Amino acid sequence: MADNGNYRESRYFTAYRSGSGSGETYLLPEIMRNSDLKQRTAPFGVMYVQTHDGTTVGCESCEELWTPKSSHIDMALNGVDIVGNGSGSHHELRKLHTRLDLVRSATRKCGGVYLYANQRGCDGGRLYYDGCSMIVCNGVVLAQAPQFDVEDVHVITATIDLDDVRSYRASIPSFGIQAAESYCEDNGGPKRCVSCEDNVMLGRTITKDGVLPHPCDLMEGGLELRIHKPEEECCLGPACWLWDFLRRSGAAGFFLPLSGGADSSAVATIVGAMCVIVTSAAQKDPNGDVAKECRRVCRKDSDDNDDGPLWVPSTPQEMADLVLHTTFMGTENSSEATDSRARRLGKAIGSYHLSIKIDPIVTAILGVFQMATGQVPRFSSRGGTISEDLALQNIQARLRMVVAYLFAQLLPWVRGRKGFLLVLGSANVDEGLRGYMTKYDCSSADLNPIGAISKLDLKKMLHWAAETYGHNVLDEIAGAPPTAELRPIERDGENGGEAEHTQTDEEDMGMTYTELGFYGRLRKISRCGPVSMFRKLSVTWSHLTLREVADKVKRFFYYYSVNRHKMCTVTPAYHAEAYSPDDNRFDLRQFLYNTRWTRQFAVIDSIVEASEQEEDSSN
Repeated sequence: MADNGNYRESRYFTAYRSGSGSGETYLLPEIMRNSDLKQRTAPFGVMYVQTHDGTTVGCESCEELWTPKSSHIDMALNGVDIVGNGSGSHHELRKLHTRLDLVRSATRKCGGVYLYANQRGCDGGRLYYDGCSMIVCNGVVLAQAPQFDVEDVHVITATIDLDDVRSYRASIPSFGIQAAESYCEDNGGPKRCVSCEDNVMLGRTITKDGVLPHPCDLMEGGLELRIHKPEEECCLGPACWLWDFLRRSGAAGFFLPLSGGADSSAVATIVGAMCVIVTSAAQKDPNGDVAKECRRVCRKDSDDNDDGPLWVPSTPQEMADLVLHTTFMGTENSSEATDSRARRLGKAIGSYHLSIKIDPIVTAILGVFQMATGQVPRFSSRGGTISEDLALQNIQARLRMVVAYLFAQLLPWVRGRKGFLLVLGSANVDEGLRGYMTKYDCSSADLNPIGAISKLDLKKMLHWAAETYGHNVLDEIAGAPPTAELRPIERDGENGGEAEHTQTDEEDMGMTYTELGFYGRLRKISRCGPVSMFRKLSVTWSHLTLREVADKVKRFFYYYSVNRHKMCTVTPAYHAEAYSPDDNRFDLRQFLYNTRWTRQFAVIDSIVEASEQEEDSSN
């Protein structure tokens, strides 16, 4: 059973432990005994089903495929031809390669047919199950379902000659030896088979997609696999996840504070991709489930709808205008460059876009503080302290959250529509790990599609989306330096103009996004603390001195620990990275640390000092 990462299966289930290889007899419920079956008992355990012609079928659970002693090995050695796996494997960036390798190797070593059926859709939380069901024979993929799609069900078929399985196994002498040994260990014969006496003949039928199954030529190596690039996964996975949330929640759409920066623009792009996928599916089948859900979400399903009973969006932009509401919330510290990017991106995607100034609200809040204390805080560039500077930045950020929820509640009313909007957040995984966000600012929302995606992956996604969807402004956004725009702008004294904002994220954080990627993977995936992380990075970052590496590691762990409390209230985010710091389900650990890391930092310092002394003595 799966009990790691996002899985907690032991909360609901108890693992079955078979007392004997022959299974057990299970007394059926009364409803079964009184049915037409007239059956009182049924065999129960790790068993296989054998048809009249000798074809043997078994199954293993999702987790068993990933374990060292997988059930399909024992099944193959006991003559099982076909193994089915009803899987619940959620999407994670770059995970499909691993899943594919496991499914192919399951039959490449032992021969046989593997039917891998994976769930599709949002689990009601942070996970998206990405389908991609497969049929594999002797290590060759014969059929593959799409990985990202808004259809609830995809049916795939393949026609297979089971003699190919038997021939494949017979060609491997070592397989025959181990199969014979398995037969002996079972006391002279298989006892785990349930036979079907009647001969069941299956006719050729038309599949859901209207395509006749045809024999697959195993000699050609199967079909060409469709594996998405990471930048595609970053866009398409969250897009399908958002669609499930939107159609199930009853909301009338999304509201997104669009700053014109990479993060919020990535979220807007993901919603735009959702509109592309849904519009395409609705146009393909106006009577289908996706089209019906689209009409309901867009409020086009009423009897008095002027657009007709089978309305579907003519373009993704038409749908985006109905479901995506974006607003640039500027202050005197915002640049014209970001305002322009936000406006152009909103137009390209088709969102209902507004551009507003929130300076009057900021002034009002500071006026209340001045009346209460008699003090007026100033930015550090204007003579204020660091505490004053941070407070002035944070009040702008937090007021954006308040304004966002106000607009999310009232914009449908303004547009003469019913319902409410889900507020989307736009903080990436690296900022969550470092704690580079204001608690209860625009990172606080109803949903966050990019909360477990790194900044570097998001920038690659923006370039991919610019080429794929033709939104050229995304290339410009991806190339701009990341900035919060919360401090005063330094203007050009000669002509009064302005360039990009001089406040940059990496300068504020004291570390780069590339470095944060290293820290995140080592902390979570490699389970490193300060000392072991320092030891690994001292080799990886050989271009730096040991003291420089030590300073970087200590700086990261200080900010990570002092800001860990922010993960307790982090917005529910799409799970995409194996180093997500999400405290609610995936990364369960304490939020109160000794920020001085007394023992660990002392060990690091002793290693550095010993190395420097050794270097001095050798010179």
